[in-house]
Amino acid sequence: MNNFWDQRYSEPGFAYGREPNDFFRQEINGLVPGKLLLPGEGEGRNAVYAAGRGWKVSAFDQSGVARRKALAWAGSLGLNIEYRQMEMDRFRCNEQKFDLIALLFVHFPPSERRSLHRRFAGCLNPGGIILLEGFHKFQLQYNSGGPRREEMLYLEKDLLEDFSELEILLCENGLKEVREGRYHTGTSSTIRFKAINSKK
Repeated sequence: MNNFWDQRYSEPGFAYGREPNDFFRQEINGLVPGKLLLPGEGEGRNAVYAAGRGWKVSAFDQSGVARRKALAWAGSLGLNIEYRQMEMDRFRCNEQKFDLIALLFVHFPPSERRSLHRRFAGCLNPGGIILLEGFHKFQLQYNSGGPRREEMLYLEKDLLEDFSELEILLCENGLKEVREGRYHTGTSSTIRFKAINSKK
């Protein structure tokens, strides 16, 4: 799988564009900057945007090519991000906690999804927020991006169960026009999710 993503990110330009995900941008613009985690961050479009707004950004991705591009981009702007190359299932927050974790078009095999989601939920500070946007199972009707395997796509009930320890603030499916580089383009069925760690 690393070879697939390294090849994609080795193509000229930025596979998913330079603009941050619009849901992510909308949400963090209303938050006080803190510690942010971006799993599966790719070439850095969300990390660079957040760092430019004062967030302390940690990110990781399985692709070394993506990591190098993200760090070079951030460095060219005088921004600092912590970015590791790592497989998703190797991530552990240990003592480090976050004020915001954003899972943006990150899709997991069903055998791993729930345990990973619960692991990320456990990495939140009190008052910390999880944001997620991904392709809904209805996305199979469209050719605008995302996995072509139904089991890799999202349903509302799965997210409600995965993050049941958190207070759910938003969980909705809808159609939108996606314009995120050459691999996410056109009418898409996505799901947007937001939850908060309301425990003290």
